[in-house]
Amino acid sequence: MTSDLMQDGRAAPPSPATTGEPGPRTRAQRRRREYLLFAAFAAPNFFFLLVFAYWPVIYNAYLSLTDWDMVSSSWHLIGLDNYTSLFADPDFRGSLGTTVLFVVGVVAGGLVLGLATALLLNQRLRGRDVVRTLAFAPYVLSGAAVGTLWLFLFDPNYGLIRPLLAPLGLAAPAMMTDSKWALSGLVLVYLWKNTGFVAVVYLAGLQGLPRDVFEAAALDGAGAWTRLRRVILPLLSPVTFFLLVTCTISTFQAFDVIAVMTNGGPGTSTSILSWFIYDQGFRTFDAGRASAGAVIMFVLLLLITGFQARFLQRKVHYQ
Repeated sequence: MTSDLMQDGRAAPPSPATTGEPGPRTRAQRRRREYLLFAAFAAPNFFFLLVFAYWPVIYNAYLSLTDWDMVSSSWHLIGLDNYTSLFADPDFRGSLGTTVLFVVGVVAGGLVLGLATALLLNQRLRGRDVVRTLAFAPYVLSGAAVGTLWLFLFDPNYGLIRPLLAPLGLAAPAMMTDSKWALSGLVLVYLWKNTGFVAVVYLAGLQGLPRDVFEAAALDGAGAWTRLRRVILPLLSPVTFFLLVTCTISTFQAFDVIAVMTNGGPGTSTSILSWFIYDQGFRTFDAGRASAGAVIMFVLLLLITGFQARFLQRKVHYQ
């Protein structure tokens, strides 16, 4: 009998050498090489994430449990005293309320104005490309430039707001020096700065919508308002969800325009949470309270983003 037959007369299974397929050892070696290649490419990314993303969060959480003035070379642990001190502080509670008003005004207003701008720029109009560029331009300007520009526009004596209100017999309000107007003025500035970004993202979503759906809606006799409610908004729900999450996070972290225009004032009328953290850390030099405020903001953003992903994503219609 030949060696290709087993003792009971049945044919022996072909060996990897005769079929050309890799054997167990060869497969294990290939898998090991793939793991090593993956580690070689991924290790630098994991290292930079650990050093520049995760470690600052961990270290900040540790500092929130300490009493440190950012000058002395030593500090001592005080547990949760910084957190209890913050929640007992009326200025901190006020900054939380101001943050809610500011975020709701900027995010909700930005989505509405951005969608309206995108619908307008999606029409076949002359000079459409120039208008798109002008609409997006404020978003790429620095916060310092935007703040300086709007300080001049809001000036009650020399700004643009004065000649606009004068024909109506109204005096120009002191937008940045009156606590009744300062937060509204900041919301207006951030809307002007961010609406272009929202409009461009919405415009990209509009241009990717299927045309046959609009043709079918037109054949059914749907008007412009019905098409907007029944067709456009449901199909744009993934874009809206993306913008809602990203704009909420960025608005919570707003700082530069506030630093130029109001410094958190008048009083504490524009002191949102990000400014309160800066004020505690770099004006009163209380690193513990500043770090505790940063941890609270991190937890709030985590909860808000989780809520958006858990409940609002159910209403998202993916094509």
